[in-house]
Amino acid sequence: MISLLFGLVVGFSLGLTGGGGSIFAVPLLVYGLAMPPREAVGVSLVAVGATALAGAIPRLRRGEVEVKAALLFGLVGIVGAPLGAAFGVKLPASTLLGGFAVLMVLVATRMWRQAIRCPAETEIVRAGGDSSSAATGAACRIDPARGLTLTSRCALMLGFSGLATGLLSGLFGVGGGFLIVPALVLVASLPMQRAVATSLLVIAIVSAAGSASYVVAGQSLNLPVTSLFVVGGLGGMGLGAKLSRRLAGPQLQKLFAAAMVGVALYMLGRIW
Repeated sequence: MISLLFGLVVGFSLGLTGGGGSIFAVPLLVYGLAMPPREAVGVSLVAVGATALAGAIPRLRRGEVEVKAALLFGLVGIVGAPLGAAFGVKLPASTLLGGFAVLMVLVATRMWRQAIRCPAETEIVRAGGDSSSAATGAACRIDPARGLTLTSRCALMLGFSGLATGLLSGLFGVGGGFLIVPALVLVASLPMQRAVATSLLVIAIVSAAGSASYVVAGQSLNLPVTSLFVVGGLGGMGLGAKLSRRLAGPQLQKLFAAAMVGVALYMLGRIW
């Protein structure tokens, strides 16, 4: 039941914020369920991937996902995820958790700055609004009729971003939405709503690769806990997505950023 509750919390925060909520999965599993860090990474990968896939399917049907960008980003991420997972197995547990805590602080810093500099974008991510604005000087261009126009520079930039996302996903068990969304906006010149929708498909692809490499490496995976965590995550994401239309705003994003910093400090304190 605790696994179900923790999955609900992670899914709820993911649906409420539109990205970044899945980063709470590993700390909850390690400190709430006393799960070994490496096993927690595996459970997080499966749960985050399943939740992201459930969120991507209806957006695919509505035509909100830029499929070409998602496939290129995700396929390169498939290369990075096993590398990150293989490297994570060799790290001491304290080093892995310490690196995760630092990652949480970096994500929280980005969320806080976004809430201050671009408050309208925080409402778009959560409330399902739209924006026609796209980044200037982006490496890729979107043709309204054909979708993403692939050039060598576009493919290189998306590939590099996908590789970095895959490495982080395999190493720490995170979805990487905090990295994917800005990359799709800045590199692929996608409007914010399409970037968020596309990132869900990328997360599903990369998390699936990370989960497979985790199992192939012979790491243990607690199936009952994983199943309950996935079920809770799916229910929580739906609930969070519904409430996000009423709670959208930069103050909520700041609250999540502050919570991330608090959890990160707690983790560093336990490691110390």
